[in-house]
Amino acid sequence: MKKTLLALFVGGTLFTSCIKDHIGHGGGNDDVDVSTLTFAKIGGFSNGTGEEGFAEISAFDPKTNKLFIVNPVQSEVSVWDISSPSSSVKLSSISLAGTPNSVAVLDGLLAVAVENANKQMNGTVQTYDTETQALVNTYNVGALPDMVAFSPDGKYIISANEGEPNADYSVDPEGSISVVDVQKNEVNTLFFTSYSAASIGNDFRVFGPSASIAQDVEPEYVAVSDDSKFAYVTLQENNGIAVVDLKNKAIANVFGLGVKDYSFGENKMDASNKDDVVGNFQNWPVFGFYMPDAITFTKLDGMDYIITANEGDSRDYDGYSEEERVEDVILDPTAFPNAADLQMEENLGRLKITTANGDIDGDGDFDKIYAYGGRSFTIWSTSGTLVYDSADEIGRRTLELNPSYFNADEGEADGRSDDKGAEPEAVTTLKVGNSTLLFVGLERTGGVLVYDITNPNSPEYVNWLFDASDIAPEGLVTISEENSPTGNALVIVTNEVSNTVAIYEIK
Repeated sequence: MKKTLLALFVGGTLFTSCIKDHIGHGGGNDDVDVSTLTFAKIGGFSNGTGEEGFAEISAFDPKTNKLFIVNPVQSEVSVWDISSPSSSVKLSSISLAGTPNSVAVLDGLLAVAVENANKQMNGTVQTYDTETQALVNTYNVGALPDMVAFSPDGKYIISANEGEPNADYSVDPEGSISVVDVQKNEVNTLFFTSYSAASIGNDFRVFGPSASIAQDVEPEYVAVSDDSKFAYVTLQENNGIAVVDLKNKAIANVFGLGVKDYSFGENKMDASNKDDVVGNFQNWPVFGFYMPDAITFTKLDGMDYIITANEGDSRDYDGYSEEERVEDVILDPTAFPNAADLQMEENLGRLKITTANGDIDGDGDFDKIYAYGGRSFTIWSTSGTLVYDSADEIGRRTLELNPSYFNADEGEADGRSDDKGAEPEAVTTLKVGNSTLLFVGLERTGGVLVYDITNPNSPEYVNWLFDASDIAPEGLVTISEENSPTGNALVIVTNEVSNTVAIYEIK
């Protein structure tokens, strides 16, 4: 389907774009022509100044019109009244005896994931009344709770406990998933001791020094099915997803996500920040681990899907690092007869890769090259079958719309091409009439790409929500028109580096 750029407002900083084609689907009063939707930034504020990290993940409470924002710099949850988004009001914060990593809200209850002062020790999930902001309960969970979510029915709170090692890798706690039964006031923390990398397969990674699979697994992000039966948890560094049976409080499945072949078709990438070309898309003999960060659940035409933002992430500690560049490793001369050419900085030389994978025969040289992330979003079945991957769409789209921010590194175009590109970080969806919109936050390039995914096999670009003053989107929240203080659907973006929160209205 041909896309036509209708509007481009760069007034230096802010623009949106939309496509001309009709994307909406029929359905009487629920029919919405997505191409006619407008996305306007109607509000924004700063949650702190100076260093980054005052605004990461946020959650909205429709009962009080409060926005709760993770603020790890000040060890608090910042609270804002966004009843009038154009003039939001800062309220009293919730102070914590630990570092908050995530928040979630349901039915007047706020859940906060709080890491221990010693990150390798068990953390907590704390719940608060959204009206009074009084502490309701504290639940002990696993080490480094990194993300928290409610089941839609309110029965469960799910915490992804990352279990990261310390700097010298002398202490590596087990990664885990905690399921809080809110009604029974019980916590079940689930571990991965019964699994092995071989049994999981499909490029699932276990590679930490002397680590068991239970230690090596690092749960990152949680999505829950609409029927509250299953939670889907990304295992980012491991390149996999765990499926949790909430009723039985058990890990029902773990699957690897395979790899992306950058030598194939539309899987092109700009792999160098030293080639003097912005947007130098080429196919390369490289495989990319999808390594998703955020994940979201959606139902399309009666079918269940999970959608991931394939950011990629490496382990880079004082005691162990897998990071290297192609120019600094030895490539197998049989697999790569043109190694000298590939290792030039303007080709693959600058590309960051993992040394944990690729030496297939153990002879010290690399028979395959594996990079971090898919530079894409992917729609999967709930059993891990790939339905759609956006290939090189994110890179090409941002290059087309605003080349000065292509794969940007602190404002320098092309600066992250050698690493993970735009770094798709966050994903969430919103139902608009009979259509479903997907929002994809780009940590490095900035802004939020919007797609119509009503047909999961063929998503269509809709818009790019971008303001240069909002840097490094970390969290996305969508608010339906029924729950919105303005009566129209909203998108709220929390930006980690600029410490800003942006509020967009959809009409």
